[in-house]
Amino acid sequence: MSRQLKITAGQYSDKGRKEINQDFHGVLVPHGPQIASKGIAIALADGISSSDVSQEAAQAAVTAFLEDYYCTSDAWTVKTSAEHVLVATNSWLYTQTQQSHHRYNRERGYVCTFSGIIIKSRTAHLFHVGDARIYRLRGAALEQLTEDHRVRVSSVQSYLARAMGMDRKVEVDYQSIPLEEGEWLVLATDGVYEFTDGACIATAIDGCAGNLDLAAQIVVEEAYRRGSGDNLTIQIVRIDELPSPESNEMYRQISELPFPPQLEARMDFDGYRIVREIKGSARSHIYLAVDSESGENVVIKTPSVDLQANPAYLERFLMEEWIAKRINSPHVLKPCSQTRKRHYIYVVTEYIEGQTLAQWMIDNPKPDLPTVRGLIEQIAKGLQAFHRLEMVYQDLKPDNIMIDSTGTVKIIDFGATRVAGVMEIATPIEQINLLGSAAYAAPEYFLGENGSSRSDIFSLGVITYQMLSGKLPYGVEVAKARTKAAQKKLAYKTVLNEEREIPAWIDDAIRKAVEPAPFDRYEVLSEFVYDLHHPNNEFLNKTKPPLIERNPVIFWKSVSFVLFLALVGVSVARFH
Repeated sequence: MSRQLKITAGQYSDKGRKEINQDFHGVLVPHGPQIASKGIAIALADGISSSDVSQEAAQAAVTAFLEDYYCTSDAWTVKTSAEHVLVATNSWLYTQTQQSHHRYNRERGYVCTFSGIIIKSRTAHLFHVGDARIYRLRGAALEQLTEDHRVRVSSVQSYLARAMGMDRKVEVDYQSIPLEEGEWLVLATDGVYEFTDGACIATAIDGCAGNLDLAAQIVVEEAYRRGSGDNLTIQIVRIDELPSPESNEMYRQISELPFPPQLEARMDFDGYRIVREIKGSARSHIYLAVDSESGENVVIKTPSVDLQANPAYLERFLMEEWIAKRINSPHVLKPCSQTRKRHYIYVVTEYIEGQTLAQWMIDNPKPDLPTVRGLIEQIAKGLQAFHRLEMVYQDLKPDNIMIDSTGTVKIIDFGATRVAGVMEIATPIEQINLLGSAAYAAPEYFLGENGSSRSDIFSLGVITYQMLSGKLPYGVEVAKARTKAAQKKLAYKTVLNEEREIPAWIDDAIRKAVEPAPFDRYEVLSEFVYDLHHPNNEFLNKTKPPLIERNPVIFWKSVSFVLFLALVGVSVARFH
């Protein structure tokens, strides 16, 4: 039986000897698929005593973290999702201070410390700003996992160096730690941890028979008894159960749903009527079909029966639909909504009436530069939709790009796409780093490295080069270069030729896009697209012809003037 992520949490907060409680805390355990895709969130914020609105800042920080985190894309990593939320919250808090009468004294504004944990799969992701702390409790020993952002001026004087809302930008400490069942995590404000220790917390836990709320209260009361003069808040978390790899949603689909039968024209299949087979290969079969309810043309993709014993392939197959549902772009293939119960493993997408870019290039062997620019810009917009969700497409090639009857470009086939957020979820299926098509794959793949958005930029650069020249920038040498030394020897062949009107700066833009070393390429797609439309000064300065070619008259006038000055100098020297 598959195991799910389960925790037990106890928490308690008290104003202590202060007039009001400026601390805020919370735990959110989602239901359904989100507990696997997003995890469990725990957060604590500590207001600062110099501010009379700091409690509002603390509440806003915790509430935003617990709620807004679950509104981020589950394709994102935990780090990306949480940092987006914290950066946005910090901006809001800073703006509130700037719009108030405290704008000239930030320590009296909307400022608080923050510590949060996201437990996803079998890992704890820690986020920290300020001097609230996160500990790991082992026996009676506390291991501090965060660093206090406090500057000590003297033995009795100190100040916060970093906090939420303190500055326009916030730097958030992040780390991830593997978890074990039975582990304890503790979050506490300085009003608690400065007056208690691990033995105190362990004793409270042991004496409460599993009631962690009561244990937290006992720890707070003990800190108060020992003289704490601050607000007091503590959260105690026990890791009861970690998910088994088999609890992965896609793995369950693979293991539960059967393979579809062999499909043929005029066959009724799961609410669709098969029209004809569009394409068949050793990996999959693609059919044109009609939805019996809506009458719309759709495409049905079924896995190859020969690969039914390959769970890694089947997981990637199902990921295609998962990815398609999360991307909203006119330049990316759309999935079809399906309300009927599915009885087999297959994927349903929109039907695109058109041709692949591969076929288009055969029909248009010498396209003009504006046409190439237009198509590349559309492909780039499709890729950007992937990159915004921390997805690397990984298999960009002309066969995976469709051009419909209106001239709109759409990227299809997401079987090789790498999703950062999904990679964080434990699975029994071996993760394989796909190379894609060797002719278009970035060199780093052949070194066994993970791809990045720069890898997709390389593939787009190769396609641009091919559209303008009919060739590849390195021929077939990239796939042969399996060491960094061999890749340094790759020689770019200019796209310029006497038969095509292609500016030199276009060649330079393509050259930069297909640099063998990833960090020598463009960082983002928009830079490459822009340089295809506008001359980059960096390229112009590099390729600027000599003055004698640009303006021979000025060149010879300058030479004559220099010779005249030299002659005058010699004459003067003789007279002296």
